Amino acid sequence: MFRDPLSIVLVVVIVVALAVAGVVAAELIARQIADKTVTRINSCVVQDDVDVSFGPRPFLLQHFGKHYNNITVTTAGNRVREAEGMKAEIVINDVRLTGNQNSPGTIGALDATINWTADGIKKTIQDQIPLVGGFVSNVTTNPSSGTIELQATLGSIVVKPEVVNNQLALSVQSLTGLGFMLPRETVQPALDAFIKQITENIPLGIHADSVQVTDKGVTAKYSTRNATMPPGRSGAGGDPCFAGLP
Repeated sequence: MFRDPLSIVLVVVIVVALAVAGVVAAELIARQIADKTVTRINSCVVQDDVDVSFGPRPFLLQHFGKHYNNITVTTAGNRVREAEGMKAEIVINDVRLTGNQNSPGTIGALDATINWTADGIKKTIQDQIPLVGGFVSNVTTNPSSGTIELQATLGSIVVKPEVVNNQLALSVQSLTGLGFMLPRETVQPALDAFIKQITENIPLGIHADSVQVTDKGVTAKYSTRNATMPPGRSGAGGDPCFAGLP
């Protein structure tokens, strides 16, 4: 058979096809494993469903080198922690894994765009800040002034989203009507406590860079650089969301 050139060509083609099929299968398996791992970690951190995608570079090579790039994570938009109606798109690069649970690895760059709808802000304030939310019936945005108006039957509270010390803040600008019942000295600490609740213990040193009021809500940019992954355990310095990294 092997004296026939056609037979030789067929054998070579079959061998090459099997080799390619094996590489493709290994690539798909590696991506599936990585997808499950990244999905689990991010779902745990944001407390919402997520969709994960990887860049065009062969993932198997990244997996062998434990060095990953072009990872995009998009949340379902139901919530980010206690914040309802919040959606995040996260781009992660230069991820290096060590295989050591005490020092899982590092992330060279993480950039996130957070979109929080006006309706989501209303529902979150109603649920998380009873003192203020009990009066709020609607939330509108004013992009020109960069403010949000928390509206109620008896008046309104105008707040301005800002970045203060790398953290998101809602600063009270004015009160009308409600001011007789809820003075600024009462409203501002309630908003501060709420923002602290939804932003504290964010892993990897992720911090706010900018915030913008839009027609639909609020858009914020978050990032971190050269971050060390916490150990995958509960307690000081650890985060169970990062458990089980390969």
